[in-house]
Amino acid sequence: MNDALWAGTVAIGGHDGAELEAYLARPLNDEPRGGVVVIHHMPGYDPATKEVVRRFAAEGYAAICPNLYSREGAGVSPDDQAAAARAKGGVPDEQVVGDIAGAAAHLNGLDHANGRIGVIGYCSGGRQSFLVACSLDGIDAAVDCYGAFVVNDPPEGFPLKATPLISRAPDLACPLLGLFGDEDQYPTPDEVAALSAELTRLGKEHEFHSYPGAGHAFFLTDRPSYQAKAAVDGWKKIFAFYGRHLAA
Repeated sequence: MNDALWAGTVAIGGHDGAELEAYLARPLNDEPRGGVVVIHHMPGYDPATKEVVRRFAAEGYAAICPNLYSREGAGVSPDDQAAAARAKGGVPDEQVVGDIAGAAAHLNGLDHANGRIGVIGYCSGGRQSFLVACSLDGIDAAVDCYGAFVVNDPPEGFPLKATPLISRAPDLACPLLGLFGDEDQYPTPDEVAALSAELTRLGKEHEFHSYPGAGHAFFLTDRPSYQAKAAVDGWKKIFAFYGRHLAA
């Protein structure tokens, strides 16, 4: 078995020709492999997200996380970049789509890429994963981990400026896996059910799982919100899903 991998920071092209910092990890073998774009959560491009990127590489994928807050300044700490982006209400949807397209193109340009791309996002990134799956050609599988504001608007005063995406559901162009917590408020179980019902009505391939006792951010091992049972099962479902859709 060869489980060696390379991981490090790279520069990639983003929306409107911007240069973005990104974190890339890939196996060091020469087997054909799918690629996974990891979309970071609202707190930003942080060590927990980079750990997720490495985990995908350890499972045999090339994975990359673009820093969607790169435009907040080179040499600025990721925490300060995230604070500046949040103060503006987050990243515009059109810019996100362009940045993820650049990340996907970077993965497809790597040696041994098999041309198949998955996206996965957490928190605001879960919403953005759904957005990308409804906006870009060439995405083969999408995972939404507790993405809020796909169905409803944010509450008044919420720091994220976002509009609902459910009207984009007819454009969903790949299978979607959704992982949610029954105790979450963003999204609520009713919102998850509404999205699932709309996708079913449209005949869109999707697979949603909701975990009792889990709230928002149940994957995050460094937070009190972590729920081991839900997270372990969620990872199994993610790897099974990508195994079906990203194989050569």
